[in-house]
Amino acid sequence: MEIIADLQVHSKYARATSYNLSIDNLEKYGRIKGLNLIGTGDFQHPLHRKEIDEKLSEDGNGILRTANGFAFLWQTEISLMYSQDGKKRAVHLLVFAPNRKIADKITTYLGGKGRLDYDGRPIFGINAEDFVKDLKEIDEKIEIIPAHCMTPWFGLFGSKSGFDSLKECFQDQTKKIYAVESGMSADPSMLWRFEEISDGVNVVSFSDAHSFWPWRLGREATIFEIPELSYDNIINAIRTGEGLKATIETPPEYGKYHWDGHRNCNFSSGPEETKKLDGICPVCKNPLTIGVENRVEEIAKFPKGHKPKNPRIFYRLLPLHEVIALYLGSTLENKKTWVIYNNLIEHFGNEFNILLNVSKEQLLSKNMPQKLVELIIMNREQKIKVKPGFDGEYGKALLTEKQATL
Repeated sequence: MEIIADLQVHSKYARATSYNLSIDNLEKYGRIKGLNLIGTGDFQHPLHRKEIDEKLSEDGNGILRTANGFAFLWQTEISLMYSQDGKKRAVHLLVFAPNRKIADKITTYLGGKGRLDYDGRPIFGINAEDFVKDLKEIDEKIEIIPAHCMTPWFGLFGSKSGFDSLKECFQDQTKKIYAVESGMSADPSMLWRFEEISDGVNVVSFSDAHSFWPWRLGREATIFEIPELSYDNIINAIRTGEGLKATIETPPEYGKYHWDGHRNCNFSSGPEETKKLDGICPVCKNPLTIGVENRVEEIAKFPKGHKPKNPRIFYRLLPLHEVIALYLGSTLENKKTWVIYNNLIEHFGNEFNILLNVSKEQLLSKNMPQKLVELIIMNREQKIKVKPGFDGEYGKALLTEKQATL
């Protein structure tokens, strides 16, 4: 069976998240998006855990189900902040638990390290090696994946507080890290240039959703092809690659940290221009925040275009709301955007079906505007250019007539 999963979400108790983020809304918009499996997010937070226990029942295979049968997986995200080799480190790690009993043990462990009630993504001063060792002693089935691994401030390979390799970060526990999460500003083709990843560490992709809206939830996802939906089958696919069919990625330029720059100075630059500037912002004369594209060049062993022995498919797709808003010249939240979006969903079932499968002829047969249909197909063919995001600013999709200026 094919499972499209988004296994990095948060609860409303995490910072900078929607007040209306709930299990009910994740199910509702997950179905509209075309997802089959979503992470619970923040399972160690006491108030969110109460909602999980009220809304979800475990099915015996490590999968949580709503009353309507929609599937969730025990998941949280932890922030580790500590010093190593004279440098401040900050790493976000995804943690998955095989069942309620182990989720409880993880919660007890984390509670012994600090408060759990102040933020859905709590911060601990544990180093990454010890964190993995401690969790694996609780249960070997616990899975730990570096989240948005390239972003400057909290990515494993980040330019500001990260490491140059998995080995440098996890030390003797490196062999227990089976995958990295690409994040919005990178895609598998960029990460394949790293020796450790090319040698067998898998790449997964999830949304890091801070709300339930379809332009956030599932904007990045992983497609599994497994015999049946169970925790063991999902984790086996992540660890071995068998059953890991593909990932859905936003174009890396769409991410908030693809290029170098300063948001407050409204200045951004690609790696070549940054090099000419010696890494200094021409506006404020301070060091630029180095983005993902530049950071990849710093630590990659292999040239552009390098692929591992068994590369997996990945799709670069803008969320459907972005495509509609580009067509209308409107915003994602605009009522006109929603009208067209809902009309498309009514005709074709869910967003991923529209983004990946529905033909041009099928779209036109439902009286969809020619220009919008062309943009949907261009999106599928990776022909919509995006002005790169930088220093916390999302990238911006461009209409054809504006693309030549990029």
